[in-house]
Amino acid sequence: MRIRNLVAPTLQFQIQPAANGNLRQRLSHPGVDFAAYGAAIQHCADHRLVRQGKQLHASLLLLSVTPDNFLASKLILFYSKSNQVRFARKVFDATPHKNTFIWNAMLLGYSFSGMFRHALNLFASFTSSTNPNASPDNFTISCVLKALASSFCSPELAKEVHCLILRRGLDSDIFVLNALITCYCRCDEVGLARHVFDGMSERDIVTWNAMIGGYSQRRFYDECKRLYLEMLNASGVAPNAVTAVSVMQACGQSMDLAFGIELHRFVKESGIEIDVSLSNAVVSMYAKCGSLDYARELFEGMSEKDEVTYGAIVSGYMGYGFVDEAMDIFRGVENPGLNIWNSVVSGMVQNKEYEGVFDLVREMQGSGLSPNAVTLASVLPLFSYFSNLRGGKEVHGYAIRRGYEQNVYVATSVIDAYAKLGYIHGARRVFDLSWSRSLIIWTAIISAYAAHGNADLALGLYARMLEKGIKPDPVTLTSVLTACAHSRLVDEAWNIFNSMPSKCGIQPLVEHYACMVGVLSRAGKISEAAQFISEMPIEPSAKVWGALLHGASVYGDVEIGKFAFDHLFEIEPENTGNYIIMANLYSHAGKWERADEVRERMKEIGLQKVRGSSWIETSGGLLSFIAKDMSNGRSDEIYALLEGLLGLMREEGQKERHTTEVGLVENSQLTPRYKTRGTSHGHGPREELPLLLVLLTLAKSVGRKHLRDNEKQCKKRACSGH
Repeated sequence: MRIRNLVAPTLQFQIQPAANGNLRQRLSHPGVDFAAYGAAIQHCADHRLVRQGKQLHASLLLLSVTPDNFLASKLILFYSKSNQVRFARKVFDATPHKNTFIWNAMLLGYSFSGMFRHALNLFASFTSSTNPNASPDNFTISCVLKALASSFCSPELAKEVHCLILRRGLDSDIFVLNALITCYCRCDEVGLARHVFDGMSERDIVTWNAMIGGYSQRRFYDECKRLYLEMLNASGVAPNAVTAVSVMQACGQSMDLAFGIELHRFVKESGIEIDVSLSNAVVSMYAKCGSLDYARELFEGMSEKDEVTYGAIVSGYMGYGFVDEAMDIFRGVENPGLNIWNSVVSGMVQNKEYEGVFDLVREMQGSGLSPNAVTLASVLPLFSYFSNLRGGKEVHGYAIRRGYEQNVYVATSVIDAYAKLGYIHGARRVFDLSWSRSLIIWTAIISAYAAHGNADLALGLYARMLEKGIKPDPVTLTSVLTACAHSRLVDEAWNIFNSMPSKCGIQPLVEHYACMVGVLSRAGKISEAAQFISEMPIEPSAKVWGALLHGASVYGDVEIGKFAFDHLFEIEPENTGNYIIMANLYSHAGKWERADEVRERMKEIGLQKVRGSSWIETSGGLLSFIAKDMSNGRSDEIYALLEGLLGLMREEGQKERHTTEVGLVENSQLTPRYKTRGTSHGHGPREELPLLLVLLTLAKSVGRKHLRDNEKQCKKRACSGH
């Protein structure tokens, strides 16, 4: 009795006066009023009264009362809302004869706390339970789909839950189907989501927003806008602020300013309440579409701003190269949040302001913020730029420790960075360990193998991706065609290119035509490549003509090379690489005067060749080699070794095969002792120098090892009397 008298007064100032006396009386009554305790615990959960809720639970334990499913579910939700899920699980485990209600309470508790993997594991136990009083219902399925959409988004698991929905006859429950649409979209199965959407006999505003938002988030911007137009003509439903946010994002990402303006007008005329989220989406749309002045005007006119607001305007300025304006806004924010920092960091990377990015990240950490998945995905490309594999591995390790390794953007950035740093096996391991293999993950690993010239693995992965039912996008197809170009797989490239409209629903873009020109040119089919360009239904770009020029230079076709160079001169007259390739093509053909004319034309325009450089990572740090540079302490040794190797190559008749590809060094730029008219080193001395340094280092290391081995042998012989 004393316990009950202690518990009741603790609530008297927290509960409404009308109910206070009645509830106190029921809690103090002999015996246990389960309904009263349930109401009191619910009140504690709603008002975050942690101490009082624990006192109520303690009184039940002291009275030797084992909570039934009703009371246990109240306690589970109380502890979950109080961020004490461990106690919630203890209550769940101690409850005998569990019914569906308490299973759902524990699932909801895990969802409240963001412990989605725990929720999925609990659901697996629930479905395998033999208790006849407990079976998954519509609430269970909705909760599990939310957990699945918020975690690693496995398409296979989503399909299994869909099958369960059909077996349980829940395929007419609008709440379940809304959750299923959201889950499929998050799992990158937008086609299945649309199939569910189209099959629904009843749709509410949540249904429409789930599908429209799914299209927008998964980069199906045209489909997003088309479905929005359908919604305008649908009966019984009208767009709201959530709809407008999704469509505004689609307009911004697709640079569709006209559609965005119409949507903005509709929002104002239809009386939709413009909250801060919608205002942010409007500002972001105008900024992304290049209307920076109007975006800034809207930004300045907002009475309420959050860090997303600042991030939107900063990203807009950064996107168009106005770094100073973006930094002015950023520096004017007092205590910027992580979203603003990420906008600045990604903008600096986008504008190739690499040198200051690491300082920004350190400054961010100094302010008490820790990098998240967005930060990591933004900074990882820097390590390939600085040729710093060790740094990339350290960031990858940080991502694993923080639980970001399964984030699709982090995983994609790690794969891309490792591939560019030459660590292709590490890139493949990241891919193999990815749980959710969305299109961009597949594209990243295919691009990695394509860049490394491994067409067999690239095409094999592409075939596996298609078998999984994942449709490629234009970027994926560009990567696959690039792989074919590297390995001169003409037939395979034609099959992929010709099947793009029928199998992938994609009309070839200029990038794909450029890839096909590269495929034909690398395979020596220069005339066929030129004919292909003449039959293109779209205007050839610099990439198209550049691929033809490159092929002509490799195979010494001066006439077609000149044809491609003339078009490139009209499109990009300031690209020094085109002049150098054409000059070297003339030189190889013995047309010295024409080569000098090309170089003279370049000088008249005021262009200079950017001196090439190469790097090598050593135990002493990163060493850089620049064309004509003699500053390395071992230059004499390196050039002596180069001269010796070139002599051996000439003796073996290999010199003429050491031909020029991309980025040839002009004869006039070669170190005098290696300069010979009419010839040039295949990759230029600066690219050979790091390799020669490695050879010298290895040679000395091996020499020292042999010396130590000889010393050991001498000592052994001396000790044995030999």
